[in-house]
Amino acid sequence: MSQDHLDGNTAGGALRDIFAVDLTAATGQCSGCARTLALAEALLYTRAPGLVARCPGCEEVVFRLVRAPGRAWLDMRGMTCVQFELPADS
Repeated sequence: MSQDHLDGNTAGGALRDIFAVDLTAATGQCSGCARTLALAEALLYTRAPGLVARCPGCEEVVFRLVRAPGRAWLDMRGMTCVQFELPADS
């Protein structure tokens, strides 16, 4: 039996590089209506334990962010993909 995969920890460096960018300028596609939007265009609701962002086209939830001391939860299942610029030295 061959092992053709690595442990998920191997992605740590690549993920650390990616999550160091400003995601408000990122563009994504709403999984509800397929509209392409910058995350900064989302309708943001703050009267909850965290932030809830909705698509301006169909009002489906595109992401949720909840923070607590020392941790955060980010749910982006409302986006089929997210595209963003990386710093030139990446």
